[in-house]
Amino acid sequence: MPGYHKSSERVSQFTDQQYRVTQHDETEPPFANAYWDNKAPGIYVDIVSGEPLFASVDKYDSGTGWPSLTKPLVADHVVERPDSNHGTIRVEVRSARGDSHLGHLFSDGPRDRGGLRYRINSASLRFIPATELAHEGYGQYSSLFSVSEEDAAEASGRSAA
Repeated sequence: MPGYHKSSERVSQFTDQQYRVTQHDETEPPFANAYWDNKAPGIYVDIVSGEPLFASVDKYDSGTGWPSLTKPLVADHVVERPDSNHGTIRVEVRSARGDSHLGHLFSDGPRDRGGLRYRINSASLRFIPATELAHEGYGQYSSLFSVSEEDAAEASGRSAA
């Protein structure tokens, strides 16, 4: 497993919004972000460290305008902390190795899937399509998705053997 860590070089390449969200705990606007309506199969990783955080199989439409997921892909990669910055007590969600602000955790998610809603900022994520998982070094998560070898080879520009 690769060593996930905060990369100052990577952080220096962020857009203003990515920097403000991940490093200064800001929230991006609803319905105006990259992944709120993404329905493609794949995983979401921390843009700071590369830690695998969430899978599209756990994503659902909460109607809030941000990506909403029912659970982390790897529990140890997500840290939950109390947050009282806006006059209410909430649970902040951060990446463990990158220490990126990801979003917040709420208890109004789908009851049949555990009742949790991880409301995550797209600006803190990089999406890796299921067909690219092996090529990007996340092949251990391929079994979560129904991706044929031909689809994976075509997506990565290689021909199937």
